[in-house]
Amino acid sequence: MTLRKTDIIKSIQDQTGLRQNRSTDIFESVLEIIKQSLEKGETVQISGFGKFCILEKNARRGRNPYTSESLMIAPRKIVTFRFSQKLKESLNTQ
Repeated sequence: MTLRKTDIIKSIQDQTGLRQNRSTDIFESVLEIIKQSLEKGETVQISGFGKFCILEKNARRGRNPYTSESLMIAPRKIVTFRFSQKLKESLNTQ
């Protein structure tokens, strides 16, 4: 099963008793805070859940799989997620 954005908003609505538009605003605000922090290069750590980190990848030589042509892949930033020990333990005890 895939957990979608609408499922999370519905769960917030059910658990808090807030209206759907208010639940949507809260969820969108949380996502925006996380996004802005990551754009600044900051690590986002959520206690008991995990942390989102920015890693910088260097330029490297790659290959187009369709044409086998060699090319240079530009340097870029990626987001990684490392789950907390508490989450790891809860996943492995079920």
